[in-house]
Amino acid sequence: MPYPRVSRRQFLATTAAAGGGYWLGGSSQPAAAQEKPRAKVERLGVGSIGLRYQGTVDTHKAAQYGDIVAVCDVDRHVRDQAKASFGSTPRHFEDYRDLLARPDVDVVIIGTPDHWHVKMAADALRAGKDVYVEKPLTLTVNEGKLLRSVAKETKGVLQVGSWQRSDSRFRLAVEMVRQGRIGKLRSVDVVLGKNHVGGPFSQRPVPGNLNWDAWQGQTPDVPYLEERCHYTFRWWYEYSGGQMTDWGAHHLDIAQWAINEHPTTILGQAKYPQTPNGFNVALDFHARYTYPSGVTMTVADHGRNGIMFTGEDGRIFVNRGVISGKPVEDLQQRPLSREQFQIYDFDNRSRPERAGKLDAIINHMGNFFDCVASRKTPISDVESQHRSATTCHLGNISMRLNRQVTWDATTESFPEDPEANALLTRPQRSGYEVV
Repeated sequence: MPYPRVSRRQFLATTAAAGGGYWLGGSSQPAAAQEKPRAKVERLGVGSIGLRYQGTVDTHKAAQYGDIVAVCDVDRHVRDQAKASFGSTPRHFEDYRDLLARPDVDVVIIGTPDHWHVKMAADALRAGKDVYVEKPLTLTVNEGKLLRSVAKETKGVLQVGSWQRSDSRFRLAVEMVRQGRIGKLRSVDVVLGKNHVGGPFSQRPVPGNLNWDAWQGQTPDVPYLEERCHYTFRWWYEYSGGQMTDWGAHHLDIAQWAINEHPTTILGQAKYPQTPNGFNVALDFHARYTYPSGVTMTVADHGRNGIMFTGEDGRIFVNRGVISGKPVEDLQQRPLSREQFQIYDFDNRSRPERAGKLDAIINHMGNFFDCVASRKTPISDVESQHRSATTCHLGNISMRLNRQVTWDATTESFPEDPEANALLTRPQRSGYEVV
């Protein structure tokens, strides 16, 4: 690893000094920094943080390539379920820093709610670990800038769980657009689906199995509502961004991969619920993005989920079940030229080691472990996913302001727009700052 391993004492002292240092205590297993790392010839040790839903799915996939040696969750019931899933071998923790301090953890899987992604990923990279973190990568634009800097500093490998980049249908659609199979690209229409509506919800005592203070992390300290936690966190603006960041982290990522530019203006429209103690992301939303080349992208919450690419000479539709359109049918007579493959980096920096073949990447987790071994750039790296998440956030910012905003992708700011720039970050609770 490019960064030296640090002891538990050293790591906790560093993070405490940097971010106010929260300390939960009560780890279900004692830290074991004194244990010797395993020999390099053995399989990599995997530590998993956040094991509800997708975190467990990711950890099972990682188990094909490494040994699950430690798991962490602030919900004791989830930790117990992880113990049942992965046996008695992994150590179990409530505080993720105990897991990061272990020398037998080589790579970290992060499947927590969105508001924890960047802090945990940055801390893991600084602890000398490589990281697989769920999408969306960030809660705010400025978080992505921070994590990009940390990844560059540590030279750690970071893969984001935007697995559609590894799916043959989406990769084929992007490659066909890049190779001009629909002529000059004119527009992209993306449908994400509607946000959930609910509330008011009743306040309840915090369950004894849950460390609610730690679950909230950087976000405002509020009374416990069961509906704020676990899967339904994504319908609260405090912890996520609704469908704009949930499905958007997948579909907008693919759309921009094909467009190969950053947006310049964004006009979002939305209605917001007024129900107290209820879900607070947009009820009805629509956003229109314009790009320097003249391409427009619309994002809507109704219609057929997926992405429609429209060019001067044809259209291609793609989602998780199908890729269709006459240019797709024509592939039997006119296959793609593998010598002219275009899909490398998001911002058009050619890296042949990333994707020399259209079918080079079979599965997303496998690509991550391949890159851990080779130290090459994974398909959903920190730069591309920061930029894709930024596009999602720009839509939400425009919708919340209820007006058009202008974006400068070079400075990553809104020129002469302090009101919009204030939304590039959020207030962070003391002791949980993302630094």
